[in-house]
Amino acid sequence: MPYTLTDDGVRLHWEETGQGPPVLFVHEFGGDHRSWAPQVARLRDRFRCLVFDARGYPPSDVPRDPGAYSQQRAVADVLAVLDAAGEDDAHVVGNSMGGFATLHTGLRRPDRVRSLTVAGCGYGAHPDDAAAFRTDALDLADRYERDGAAAVARDYGVRPARLQLRHKDPAAFDEHLRVLAEHDAAGAAATMRGVQAARPSLYDLTGELAGLRVPTLFVVGDEDEHALRATLMLRRTVPGSGLAVLPRSGHLTNLEEPELFTALLAAHLTEASG
Repeated sequence: MPYTLTDDGVRLHWEETGQGPPVLFVHEFGGDHRSWAPQVARLRDRFRCLVFDARGYPPSDVPRDPGAYSQQRAVADVLAVLDAAGEDDAHVVGNSMGGFATLHTGLRRPDRVRSLTVAGCGYGAHPDDAAAFRTDALDLADRYERDGAAAVARDYGVRPARLQLRHKDPAAFDEHLRVLAEHDAAGAAATMRGVQAARPSLYDLTGELAGLRVPTLFVVGDEDEHALRATLMLRRTVPGSGLAVLPRSGHLTNLEEPELFTALLAAHLTEASG
């Protein structure tokens, strides 16, 4: 099982499948490296697919220092995996929390990315939603420490924007809940506090976003209301970016519509490589 060591001494588990131009997938809070299995299965014949588990998600390390978790550190971890894979740059794909990390990687290190695919990004970003999002994230962190991951999964996993997966593919939804219930409670709590609750608002970064020149595709479900509003802003702000709004879809677009999501992704990767 391959690992890489970050500059602050955290081991990150990562895996690779296939050959070709490198594509690095960054998972959401509720998932882990397994969340990208549908895309890896469909793209491995044409691309070198890289997946990893964020810090706080075993088998990656779970640092006990709260200061080890932040949006900036999430970007550094993306780069650490690219370094471990021996890649100077790669196409980077992320959903939700992973979408934020993907977008921030493009902003901070555009020299390391060939393209960006940012899905389900924006929950809590709008100024009207920021306070409620932060309160919810901190409450979830407390519940992880008090009740454990399995208990939190029974509630968090059935939030409105996640139920579309259950309607479309009950087996995939059950697997999603299993992954969510397996989270390390301490790692999840620290991630909620340090990465989710403390991340900067995308609306405060519009000047930087307007200067982004990396080929970028935004993907969002039309029933993922919190992410939808922010994604529309991102599409208007990032020059030359594309937008795919998936119908009757929620927050887990790559699992809800794996064939459509992967087809859109493949077309974007091909165009960006051209």
